[in-house]
Order: sequence, then C-alpha cells, then structure tokens
Amino acid sequence: MNKRDYYEVLGISKSASDEEIKRAFRKLAKQYHPDVNKDPGAEEKFKEIGEAYAILSDPEKRRQYDQFGHAAFEGGAGGFSGFNADDIDLGSIFEDIFGSSFGFNFGGSRNRSKNGPVKGQDRLIRMNLTFEEAVFGCKKSINVDLNETCEFCHGAGGFHEKTCSKCNGRGTIIMEQKSMFGIFQTQTVCDACGGNGKTYEEKCSKCRGAGHIKVNKEIVVTVPEGVDNGYQLRISGKGEAGRNGGPNGDIYIEFVVKKHEFFEREDENIYLEVPLTIAEASLGCKKEIPTLENNVILDIKAGASTGDKLKLKGKGIKVPNSLRKGDMFVILNVVIPSKLNRKQKKLLEELAETGLDDETIFRNFKKYLK
Repeated sequence: MNKRDYYEVLGISKSASDEEIKRAFRKLAKQYHPDVNKDPGAEEKFKEIGEAYAILSDPEKRRQYDQFGHAAFEGGAGGFSGFNADDIDLGSIFEDIFGSSFGFNFGGSRNRSKNGPVKGQDRLIRMNLTFEEAVFGCKKSINVDLNETCEFCHGAGGFHEKTCSKCNGRGTIIMEQKSMFGIFQTQTVCDACGGNGKTYEEKCSKCRGAGHIKVNKEIVVTVPEGVDNGYQLRISGKGEAGRNGGPNGDIYIEFVVKKHEFFEREDENIYLEVPLTIAEASLGCKKEIPTLENNVILDIKAGASTGDKLKLKGKGIKVPNSLRKGDMFVILNVVIPSKLNRKQKKLLEELAETGLDDETIFRNFKKYLK
C-alpha cells in the first residue's frame, strides 16, 4: 500500500522549520489522540502522524526521506532500512512535547512492554576518498567507538535476576493525570528497573550494570567502483549493540570525494578540457590525451574551435553495483598566446596577409559595417 507523503500528513511544506514541524504534530496529536478521539480510524491516523513526525523531526532521517522518499526506509536507495511504525517510540515524542509526565506507549500495541528485543542504534560515518579511489574502488579501514554487548554478563547488566518489586515485572507503572481533555490513565517506564521488569541482586562490575561496554573497533570497508560524493554504503550489523537480545544496528558510510585536477565528473560521465594551439586547431592534429585507464590518441580534425565536444563511448565511470559505464567527453579549447616572440609575431603577420578573413563569416560581418 502506498504511503502518503509525510509533509502532506502533517500539513506542512518541505521547507518547514523544526519548530513548525513540532507545532503541526502537537496540533494533530491532540486532535487524533486515541484517548480523546474515539472515532473509527483515529488511532491509525494518530500512528501515521507519529510516524511522519518521527522521521521529519530527526535531521538525518529527514535528509534521507527528502532524497529517497519512503524507499529510504525499505532497504533501497542506500538509505536506512528495516523501518516500520513499531520502531517509533511515540511515548518519547510525547514526552518531548507534553513533558516527561506524559507516558503513553505506542508501537505494536498501546501497552507494549519494553522487555522485547530492541535493535541497536545506527551510526553514520563520513569517509574521505581521492577521485581515483572513488572511481576504481578500494579497501579502507576505519576506527570507530561502539557500544558492544558485555561478554561478562551477556548484556544483562547483572547476576541473580529477580522480578522488580516496584512494577511487579510489568516494566511500566500506571498513573492517572488530569489534563484539559479530562483524566488520562497513562503509563510511565518503571524507574527502578528501567522498563525491563527485572532487577539483579548483583550488578555487573565490568559494565557497571549498563549491559554494554565502549570498545574501539577497526572495520575494513570495501568501497565499490564508481561511488560519488554523498553516496552511502550500508554495513549491516556493525553498529551499536542491541538491547534485550535485539540485533546490532548498522553502520552507514557516506563518501566525500576529492575533486580531480583535470577530470570533471557528472554522475557516471567525465569531462576533460584539452588545450590546442592555433596551429593544431587550424591544421588538425593527432593529440595524446589521458583517460581514466590509459592514454589514447585523439584525431582532431582541421578547423577545430573552442567548445567543440568529442565523445569517447564507455570511457567514463562504472555505475556502482552495475556493469554499465558512462562516457567521456573531450572539450576543445583553442588557446590564444598572450605573448609572442619576434619570429612568431612575424609569421602571424605574414599569415594575416594571405587572406584569412576571406571566410564567409568575415565577409558578412564587413558587409554589415557598411
């Protein structure tokens, strides 16, 4: 089923500021909150609003959505994957807007426990590449600090598990709160067990009860051929450790490619400006030029002009994860010397006397002057 545009869901423009996004969500959330609006479909509408806010209020997710649309969260276009409404903690969103006392939980169900597996956070890392590294691909190592599951307590955070006495293992505490809409019965995460519903008689000394430890890891990244500025590569399962047995997050590598001294790139095509002397342009010549892989001899026809474009098919850049290659375009530039020695000046004066201006274009220009 096609999803509605997130900006349309919140009724805002694509240039909306963070404050405008929050204000739009606040208005719609109060209107469609399931404890306020009992109309059929109100809860689904509310989840749609919450999903839109969760994406557009996060700068990185918003950038991904603006670039790839909903495909950014469906494993395509190099963006974040595995996204669904259950991944959104709408309770934390409401805490941000209404204050920490508001503890309504949303997701797969409105009273979902936090005991279930939670995927670890994704990490975004920018990697600098030379032009050649981006074009031909390479292997590069990165060092990154990550939270990894504590091997000593296997992520539990302690030993000798017991049921939390404060929440009786539910992980949440039910509270009543008065508001402008009446009395709400809401849930807050149990502060004694952190929502796990269990505590431990002995805290793990290695991770100090956190269940994870900070480690520095070296990761070898295989850069595919043809990546460009801003291209993102996903490394699955190498991000932050998950909680409660959940999978690790992912690492996204965003490439920053240095410009080349001579080649200009436009997607998979490359452009090279080749300088010609007046003699080479007038008489034609065989010109040796560089390509990405080797040097080739280019046949320049007589009468070449600045701006003439020659195409070398298949001499461009390989499209990442594809067999297709772009083309190379040679742009000719006839260079007029700024300084002439005595011999060069005399030769050009003699050449001018031979009637170079008898070309039709010169004759037409002279007629216009009369």
